[in-house]
Amino acid sequence: MINTIRIKDIAILNRETFKKGQLPNSIRYLDTGNLTKNTITRFQVFNTRTDKIPCRAQRKVSTNTILYSTVRPNQEHYGIINRDSSDAIVSTGFTTIDIIDESVNPRFLYYKLTQNHITDFLHTIGMGAVSAYPSISANDIGNLEFQIPNISTQESIVKVLSNLETKIEVNNKINSELEAMAKLIYDYWFVQFDFPISEKIADSLGKPELKGKPYKSSGGKMVYNKELKREIPEGWESRELLDIANITMGQSPPGDSYNEEGKGEVFYQGCTDFGSRFPINRKFTTKPKRRAKKGDILLSVRAPVGTMNIANEDCCIGRGLASLNSKDNCVSYLDGVLQYMKQIFDRRNSDGTTFGSITKGDLFSLPVIKPCQEILLKFDSIANPIFEKQNTIGKESQKLMELRDWLLPMLMNGQVKVN
Repeated sequence: MINTIRIKDIAILNRETFKKGQLPNSIRYLDTGNLTKNTITRFQVFNTRTDKIPCRAQRKVSTNTILYSTVRPNQEHYGIINRDSSDAIVSTGFTTIDIIDESVNPRFLYYKLTQNHITDFLHTIGMGAVSAYPSISANDIGNLEFQIPNISTQESIVKVLSNLETKIEVNNKINSELEAMAKLIYDYWFVQFDFPISEKIADSLGKPELKGKPYKSSGGKMVYNKELKREIPEGWESRELLDIANITMGQSPPGDSYNEEGKGEVFYQGCTDFGSRFPINRKFTTKPKRRAKKGDILLSVRAPVGTMNIANEDCCIGRGLASLNSKDNCVSYLDGVLQYMKQIFDRRNSDGTTFGSITKGDLFSLPVIKPCQEILLKFDSIANPIFEKQNTIGKESQKLMELRDWLLPMLMNGQVKVN
């Protein structure tokens, strides 16, 4: 049996917003730029008693709340809350959709809303808005009408698509744990300076028994560095980011060169194109200006500054990104440096402007510690396999997402049925 429903008749749109003074002590904040195709790049965490909270952090969500960006809907900033999120607050840039009709499966409606012809339709409506960007209203979403099958058929379709997304989520969790492991090793070696003492260093100290022991904790020689204003291991240097990385600042091609038909080169404008590990191909350009190479680290230089992805192929990058690769051929160390610097970028993001950025001069001159070559190579031998494992898992997730996106429209229009 097929029923016709209108969203505002079966759901509450923008049910609640937080007022000043109502926020819990700690929140996880999600802005539109950090959610693409149900993939969250990160929540921003704020202490509401001490931190400056973004003015758009107002919308309440709960399990099965559907999020849909009202700005530039064709950029696919949408998702659904999968679990209890009592501490999660989302931007007013989202319309929140909470289903109240038991004959409609929330996740089924979410999948309906993510179909290309729906995002294209909403984008067309948005093009008529008096705004710098195409934008829609909650009412535009509420007026959408769909034909939907009975609840059991909805649930069968949801199960197929959810199974794929569950595997993608598991992969994302594994990669998060691998990232945490790499960060921990980096912190021990290059922040606390407790890297394991090599035989060469132990001999130079005249204490062969120290081999394998943590450097600083075991009395390794430290020297004050006036540029960094702290002590660092003897033989290490203070440098700038440009000294350890080849950096390319993005530049946007002419607007008339953009297309979605695959003509020319893949084009990433900014972090809105980012996925969990690799960017999502949405646009192409026939007149590329600045390029990144496969394997380069892509860094967002506009809000939110510091978000990172890995280029999965040669591509063109716009002014919202910079690409970096290691001059020492130690990409895992460069990745560790940038992950550590992220706390600097996060401070920039909360400085009070939604459209914060980091300039070319600021980026190039960021201070870094340059370890001795022996330690650098030893770290890379440990951290690079972790980095490559993350890439392998990320590629698998990308294939699963392609399969999901291929199946979704056929399941929705009945071309494929669930047995």
